[in-house]
Amino acid sequence: MYRQTLHSLFLLVTFLPLCFWGCSSDDDDNKDPLTINTNANKTAEHPEAGRMEMPKLAGGVANMFLVKRLSSGQVNYCIEWSLAKKAQRWTAFRWDNTNSGGYIKREDNFMEDYDIPEVYRTTSSHYSGSGYTRGHIIASADRWNSLEANRQTFLYSNMQPQLYSFNGGIWANLEMKIRSWNTADFRDTLYVVKGGTIDKDDQILEYARRGTALQLLVPKYFFMAILCKNKNATNGGYKAIGFWMQHRSFYEDEKNLSPYIVSIDQLEALTDIDFFCNLPDHIERQVESQVVKTAWGFQ
Repeated sequence: MYRQTLHSLFLLVTFLPLCFWGCSSDDDDNKDPLTINTNANKTAEHPEAGRMEMPKLAGGVANMFLVKRLSSGQVNYCIEWSLAKKAQRWTAFRWDNTNSGGYIKREDNFMEDYDIPEVYRTTSSHYSGSGYTRGHIIASADRWNSLEANRQTFLYSNMQPQLYSFNGGIWANLEMKIRSWNTADFRDTLYVVKGGTIDKDDQILEYARRGTALQLLVPKYFFMAILCKNKNATNGGYKAIGFWMQHRSFYEDEKNLSPYIVSIDQLEALTDIDFFCNLPDHIERQVESQVVKTAWGFQ
């Protein structure tokens, strides 16, 4: 009886980690407490930092973590904002069946972000005469599920200065490609991080100041990191892909996105941003080290 009891306990302890992981839903609150995660965000101050789409927060007094919520309480998207540079490091959001679909007419009402102290904000005055468009990071078309969600994409904190031909050309084509994956048969949840490079001096194109315009940091490169959760896939149901593009006016083939594909590990080396840090370490290592292009519709 004693030996049988020990055997039963051994089976229970062995099975528990599998059960916690295998039985967890796509809700980030249901994580396996027995799975090692050495680089996860701390959540005591910002519980939303524990969401699966979040990169590792740079934190400190020089950065603000901004959570954009709807009146329902649902998180629309999040931003890490550099106070010193008056620029965002990234915008992170997710798509699932609760915030996808629909079509609303955009109002094009650009707004200051009053969550940021006035001295550290960007405004219309920064863009006026700069020669750059106000480039959405989470695009207006990424949030057509409600008027409230769409309006929040027009906050200046969600903008980066972009050349007109880049914004309406290859970047727009990449955004459309990402949206094509937002279907129930492709994903349970799609986690997306977008941004322009602001952290390294050699990855800043210029500080634009033309006429009476205020100084505006212009990224030299733009990036996207995408993580797909599909319970029917391998690697714990996850796969990931990254994109890295130089911010320039002319691309010979604006529809060919394949040359700009990188792994998440490569993107992390380029940006010094730790993407999807809230994944358990063993899953993170698997999905971030390689890209299976065919799994994303590329040859």
